[in-house]
Amino acid sequence: MLHDILLILLGLLIGAVIGFFVSRKAMKKYMQKNPPINEKMIEAMMSSMGRKPSKKQVQQVMNQMTRNM
Repeated sequence: MLHDILLILLGLLIGAVIGFFVSRKAMKKYMQKNPPINEKMIEAMMSSMGRKPSKKQVQQVMNQMTRNM
């Protein structure tokens, strides 16, 4: 009886750990293919703050965002 309960708990624990890593890898892959922000959004944000961004500035911001992912 106790042996069966321990096996069920062990199976649930192993399943949760495997599920966590699989979903983490899938989410990272999705975020690389579909980034939450793109260059046009960065340009619009900088323009709304009253400055005209250069291509170099936009690329620097994009590089920082992808590096932090």
